[in-house]
Amino acid sequence: MSRVCEITWKKTWVGNTRSHSMRAMRRKYYPNLFYKNIKDPETWLVYRIKVSAAWIRTLKKKGII
Repeated sequence: MSRVCEITWKKTWVGNTRSHSMRAMRRKYYPNLFYKNIKDPETWLVYRIKVSAAWIRTLKKKGII
């Protein structure tokens, strides 16, 4: 199962964790993903998509959810 938003294409990215002595340790940053059911008003079909929390806020703001 890939950790990618189906709308915004946000995905896992790699960076460093820095200690107090500035030593670098590799780590992964994961996107904040959720499954959301979206209903198509024309066909009445329900689609289950994996979207980021930022996109859910945008959908609520525009009145889609």
